[in-house]
Amino acid sequence: MTPPAPLGLFEGFGIEMEFMIVDRRTLAVRPIADELLRAADGGPRWVEDVERGPIAWSNEIVAHLVELKTNGPAPGLAGLDKRFHDDVLEANRLLRPMGAMLLGTGAHPLMNPAGETRIWAHGGGEIYAAYDRIFSCAGHGWSNLQSTHLNLPFAGDEEFGRLHAAIRLALPLIPALAASSPFLDGRYTGYLDARLETYRHNQARIPSLTGKVIPEPMFSRAAYQSLFDRIAADIAPHDPDGLLNPLFLNSRGAIARFDRDAIEIRIIDIQECPAADLAVVAAIVALLRRLVAEDTVPLAVQQQWPEDLLADIFLAVVRDGDAARIQDADYLRMLGIRGGPTTAGAVWRELCEVQRDDFEPGAQSVLAHILSAGPLARRLLNRLGPAPTGQALAATLADLAQCLADNRLFR
Repeated sequence: MTPPAPLGLFEGFGIEMEFMIVDRRTLAVRPIADELLRAADGGPRWVEDVERGPIAWSNEIVAHLVELKTNGPAPGLAGLDKRFHDDVLEANRLLRPMGAMLLGTGAHPLMNPAGETRIWAHGGGEIYAAYDRIFSCAGHGWSNLQSTHLNLPFAGDEEFGRLHAAIRLALPLIPALAASSPFLDGRYTGYLDARLETYRHNQARIPSLTGKVIPEPMFSRAAYQSLFDRIAADIAPHDPDGLLNPLFLNSRGAIARFDRDAIEIRIIDIQECPAADLAVVAAIVALLRRLVAEDTVPLAVQQQWPEDLLADIFLAVVRDGDAARIQDADYLRMLGIRGGPTTAGAVWRELCEVQRDDFEPGAQSVLAHILSAGPLARRLLNRLGPAPTGQALAATLADLAQCLADNRLFR
């Protein structure tokens, strides 16, 4: 049988969402993803994946996480938030007898990773054990970070180079929309996106794995192979049994998935509900469409940007989110923004206004709130302040869990 032709640019969308499982009463993390997946499968076996029509469920490295994802590329974004929400409700129904439920947001503000991390122990457990042996995964950077991944397809080298150039330029701005993790260990971290601040250090032992989070300028499969070769050489002394695959060890903010002819964006904090996740994804896709179409500057100019300059902007936005000041006029010109220095939030407001016709009415309404009130991290910080009590944090977590159950925004 002839394999199907690969999808071209923006002909499909793969969305993956990672949710924490928490106790319904105490809101502490519960390492029972294996019990949830077994209940969803309906049989006696431990399973790693469950297919439920358009949405599939799977495990992650730690046992208090479950991933919900499109079961293959979806042809469009419209209606996907309701499909994810239906499965959130089903997961909550199965978790209720266990006294548990799902919770969104990029990090649990009260989790103690040293005492609460449980590595997945069933199928594929030997790979996760290898990660734990090499990197000591009982820390926030491994066990307390939940994200939404966006997979976008490409057909051939030319489309890969065009899409990768656009994604590299968009990555620094994403935390201004998506940051949802300002608190760790019960207090404000000084970063609106503390998940990404910890993420960029969690494999510092082998720097080639994460790089500067912003990928290097690689615009062909052959050029990218040199990165895989470098990662393979660097991990070899730590992985004598060859368990770990360089494709999955690559932990940049966007990674090439040549196994599925797609690029996966990995720096989107998961939001309080699927409606917010899909609205954020829609805004990112609208910006990428504009860049790929060369509406602002030619492709050759986009591809000239070194990762160092983009990483400087990214770090400012990780810290300050929508309030981050963007001074680089050349970067703003890449995005089609004229005038002087401005904030990352103002950039998104202008971009979303220009691309307004790209959004479904529901996404428009959600984006309007995010763009006016700030990303979820800012709304949480405004409510709780920099030194919240444990009682206030717990009450807010309960509110966030209800936002997920209702598919509504945190206000």
